[in-house]
Amino acid sequence: MNRQLMWFRTDLRVQDNTALAAAMAAGPTIALFLLTPGQWQAHDDAPSKVDFWLRNLAELQAQLAELNVPLLLREVHDWSAAPEALGTLCEQLAIDAVQLNQEYGVHETRRDAAVTARLSRQGIQVHSHLDQIFFQPGSVLTKSGGYFQVYSQFRKVCYQRLHLSLPGLVPRPNVQAPLAIASDVLPTQVEGFATPSDALRALWPAGEEEARRRLLRFADEQIEDYQRDRDFPAKPGTSQLSAYLAAGVLSPRQCLHAALQANQGEFESGNAGVVTWINELLWREFYKHILVGYPRVSMHRAFRVETDALAWRNAPAELLAWQEGRTGIPLIDAAMRQLLATGWMHNRLRMVVAMFLTKNLLIDWREGERFFMRQLIDGDLAANNGGWQWSSSTGTDSAPYFRIFNPLSQSAKFDPDGRFIRHWLPELASLSNKDIHSPGVHSQSGGSLFGAVDYPAPIVDLGKSRSRALAAFKSLPQLATEMTP
Repeated sequence: MNRQLMWFRTDLRVQDNTALAAAMAAGPTIALFLLTPGQWQAHDDAPSKVDFWLRNLAELQAQLAELNVPLLLREVHDWSAAPEALGTLCEQLAIDAVQLNQEYGVHETRRDAAVTARLSRQGIQVHSHLDQIFFQPGSVLTKSGGYFQVYSQFRKVCYQRLHLSLPGLVPRPNVQAPLAIASDVLPTQVEGFATPSDALRALWPAGEEEARRRLLRFADEQIEDYQRDRDFPAKPGTSQLSAYLAAGVLSPRQCLHAALQANQGEFESGNAGVVTWINELLWREFYKHILVGYPRVSMHRAFRVETDALAWRNAPAELLAWQEGRTGIPLIDAAMRQLLATGWMHNRLRMVVAMFLTKNLLIDWREGERFFMRQLIDGDLAANNGGWQWSSSTGTDSAPYFRIFNPLSQSAKFDPDGRFIRHWLPELASLSNKDIHSPGVHSQSGGSLFGAVDYPAPIVDLGKSRSRALAAFKSLPQLATEMTP
């Protein structure tokens, strides 16, 4: 009979799902999702993210029901119990093979290795599939056989391979004969994770249909202007698909095919907006490959090991002010309030607030990485870690240590009329387009501006803190020889 178990993880869809298609082609298929609240807490997964998973699980269960595939649920504290849970279930259901899509963090690969070892002792095969990225890690390498450390070089090889062989979309499986197994009732909440506000949930509707609707709308209406508009947080210039990609409700192949269709099949030429967006898909790919090639980055280590010796400051009050959006720098505070309210932050602002924390406040990037994961509905280890290490100059292909964004100039350039700031900091709405970017510099009392605005003074002097950061990085022998500003 060749009964199959499809183990869903971060691939909550039936369209273009490699493992699901393989399972249903091989035999009668039963689906499983494993609830692991202790693991999610250890990984700092946000309550909004866990809620998003649960809502998408409900949508997935309905889609699977149309295929006559029952979805079962099992709960264990963390992944150390996964081998026993799957082994027991496979024995109960007389499973012949388990199908799964690959994941790439250290804990994920160790989990899958332990599950495979356990099931092999039971005579059960485990088939893993490439699904959440375009190329198998270890297949895109330098001429010397190593993993790329520079994105532009990695991208060049990826384009060469995409031209030779474009990853195809996997068809939706055919309906199978009904099984005498009922789907489990899904929870609406997991202990330890609060339910987010209705307003936040409304921003992120669940399900493949919503994900595809957003993708097609972006491809039809916005992608051509992506290069021009993507850096302006007050404009709808980004796709806002990251939460759907992180949960696997949407695949990168679906995104790539939609982009190519909008660009008459071109990768590197044609519309600049489309090309820029495809490059962003490859940034996502790059950071997944880094997880495999340099596993220390998923173990709270800097990619550039010499930067582990940086003298980061212990400044809990400043860290809290940054977390709560009370730094006295309007663009920083508006961005952090957006994160707290929506579970998401505009990509340009992720870089700006990360540089402010790690350079101007000289606080360890791991504090920022952890806080972001605890808030982000699109929290993804590879992308979040890669972004934080890029901004803090500790990572692969990172910004040179002397590149420090000035949040005031970033504010004036990318929110020139203060629309984004006014939305998230209504207490500054009455200020002029010039004053709204830096009200603190006009404050004589150290508190409010013009005696009418209740807004804190900046918690740090941008010029002095920049010099402090440069001195800290230059004190590292390996960095002292780098090009100076």
